[in-house]
Amino acid sequence: MNKTNSTQGTSNSPFGGWGAYYIIIPAYNEEAFMALTLQSLVEQTVLPSKIVVVNDNSTDKTAEIVLAFAEKHPFITLVNKKSDAIHLPGSKVIQAFHEGEKHIDDQYDIIVKVDADLIFPNNYFETIIKHFQSNATIGMAGGFCYVEKNGDWVLENLTDKDHIRGALKAYRKEAYQQIGGLKPAMGWDTVDELLCKFYNWKIVTDESLHVKHLKPTGASYNKAARYKQGEAFYSLGYGFIITAISSLKLAMRKGKPLLFIDYLMGFWKAKAAKKPIFVTAEQAQYFRNYRWKKMKEKLF
Repeated sequence: MNKTNSTQGTSNSPFGGWGAYYIIIPAYNEEAFMALTLQSLVEQTVLPSKIVVVNDNSTDKTAEIVLAFAEKHPFITLVNKKSDAIHLPGSKVIQAFHEGEKHIDDQYDIIVKVDADLIFPNNYFETIIKHFQSNATIGMAGGFCYVEKNGDWVLENLTDKDHIRGALKAYRKEAYQQIGGLKPAMGWDTVDELLCKFYNWKIVTDESLHVKHLKPTGASYNKAARYKQGEAFYSLGYGFIITAISSLKLAMRKGKPLLFIDYLMGFWKAKAAKKPIFVTAEQAQYFRNYRWKKMKEKLF
């Protein structure tokens, strides 16, 4: 299929004028991977209309790499952002994403949040667009992350297969607007899906789309960041029992059982501090009911 460039607009889209997508990439010290990610994006069978890379206070050559791509590809833009050097999962990356949003218009059908350490197959976004086109009630779509282990690329199995990883989230514009965008805190990539379900949007994961994830999730997280996972469960309105079950499951999947204690401590710290909940009481109740339903399905 011929590539559709942003300079041509969406009228020449192979999808009948629908399917324009914008990508925002938060990036912090990603010189090792940035070029690989951008190269995989400029080689897509259907090109993005815009790529905005938000250089979030990097101290390496991330910005230079992006500018070199932008010279060749006018749909790529570099935005520089100043922020604290500390990396807390969720908040820093989504604050950078929000900065990127200030530099786009609303002439898109799909908005995508992408990490700067991924290699996409060439047909990735052509396939994602087809999913959205197939059903007007699909609000989110994504493939799967694979990490290298002993020379093989294996599924980064940290979540269920009906969950889209935070590294590669694609949203239909209407769904994205209805859920109120992304929350700048850890847990944003769960609350977005639960809110989609709350508003009756469908979520599609495509097992045929294998994306190489070059830097394993959480590789740079510190002790304070570990507590953030428990805080995130609290902020979703899960309550203690669901938090305990979810914490145990996640800790075992990561192969680090002691993380279970960190997660529970994070929950209790957030509860004691009366931290704000992401969602309304009605949405929190829906989330709890949904989680209980999923747990019962797995047990029975």
